[in-house]
Amino acid sequence: MATPEVSAAAHTGSAVKSWSIGVIGLAGLATIIASVYRTPDVLLAVGVVVALAVGVGWPHYLGIPAKKTLAAVIGLPGAGSAVAAATVSAPGYLNWTPGFIALGVTSVFVVQLIRGTGQAQRLESILGCCVGVILSCMGAGWIAGARFNGVREMLLVAGVSAAVALLAGLLRWPDRIVAPLGIVLAGLAGPLAGLVFSDIAVLPAAVFGVVVGAVLVSFRRLVTLRGTPLNFPAALGMGLAPVAAVGSLAYFIDKLLIF
Repeated sequence: MATPEVSAAAHTGSAVKSWSIGVIGLAGLATIIASVYRTPDVLLAVGVVVALAVGVGWPHYLGIPAKKTLAAVIGLPGAGSAVAAATVSAPGYLNWTPGFIALGVTSVFVVQLIRGTGQAQRLESILGCCVGVILSCMGAGWIAGARFNGVREMLLVAGVSAAVALLAGLLRWPDRIVAPLGIVLAGLAGPLAGLVFSDIAVLPAAVFGVVVGAVLVSFRRLVTLRGTPLNFPAALGMGLAPVAAVGSLAYFIDKLLIF
């Protein structure tokens, strides 16, 4: 007999393999990096789509009720943050991002109040959706990084480090092996990419690679801990959420260590 979790997955879409989450992340990452080298409008469009996709998929990953409403609550602040990052004057590219995060978190609480008392999984919905709002809004960092001093090479280095960590995550080995391997490989890929594609110093590139690797292997652990099949929307949100987070990491590390 199928478990309730498996049955739920069957009703909301066919279950997908865990490795497909990494493939989705790689595809999203490649799309973002490619759009960095196109016009700002293209990057903005990609940033908005990624934010909305995280919004749609995150409630499915959490397995919580009111998925459509919470998808809007998570995705729309991220889209707004991306638009703000693309349009505000320098240097405050992410000045509006905390406001959109606050708006999204407040909306999460409002939704739960409207649902009323005694509803199932209220605490999980509040905590999980607040995290989803933050991740959705962090994707604006890719846009901010592209505008910051116009140095696209740093984002390319970020993309290479993240891609190596995601590829390591595709290995069907225990987390105790994949986690340190992904961090080490990402830490090595950062300086190598910096030497090949730009004149970025080795130390900042290595620091960035290690940080990105740690973040991405942590998300892999979230998938393995869940232990139940994911439908496609859940895999979409879980694949793109860490990629969105890397955008803000790249932006702030760029500001702190590079310039």
